[in-house]
Amino acid sequence: MITSRRWCSTFFGVRRLDAAFSRCYRTTMIDWPHAPPHRLTEQGAYMVTCGTYQKAHFLSTPERLDMFRDLFFTGMAEIGWELHAWAILSNHYHFIASSPTDPGTLRRVISKLHTLSARDLNLRDSQPGRKVWFQYFDSHITFTNSYLPRLKYVHHNPVHHGILSDAGSYPWCSASWFARTTRPAFRATVEGFKTDRLSVMDPFDPQAPMSIEGKSGVKPPHSK
Repeated sequence: MITSRRWCSTFFGVRRLDAAFSRCYRTTMIDWPHAPPHRLTEQGAYMVTCGTYQKAHFLSTPERLDMFRDLFFTGMAEIGWELHAWAILSNHYHFIASSPTDPGTLRRVISKLHTLSARDLNLRDSQPGRKVWFQYFDSHITFTNSYLPRLKYVHHNPVHHGILSDAGSYPWCSASWFARTTRPAFRATVEGFKTDRLSVMDPFDPQAPMSIEGKSGVKPPHSK
């Protein structure tokens, strides 16, 4: 059972991200309740998924993805959540993180993230007041055999959606960071899990960012 940040960091071989990183769907979402429950009451690891309103491709360029990624890193560092995996695509994002003492802080940071990113995107598009984000869905992960395949799923989400064939070349997911910061034996364990039968909220069809060819191999901002 995943109940402590220390256990996650040590057993899973995932180092804490440094705070220095700073720098909706209506009837198509029939599998979601109208207002997804957010059971952020227990400390531990959570997987979170959120999409744009009506699955619109608001994060369609490298610049927009960079903007959202930087806001995301900054917000998570501010509230002390420890990131294990993330993937940001044109119309949705996933992440897995372990909570501090008060998991309820996640509600506030997601609200702030969506407010700030929507403001930026609407300014770029001259669309003041436009709705950008829909509801998010979170799940508390309590078993290792649930955690490990989901970790792989998030790292490889761009490949899952056909954006490219190597997730390590996608600058807005954690695959390259994971490959650099974990032990080979643990990486092999994670990669050995199958994800085709996972029950994951991911009814999206994202687009490849414009000019992604020129971005191939770019390291995330937290790389050394």
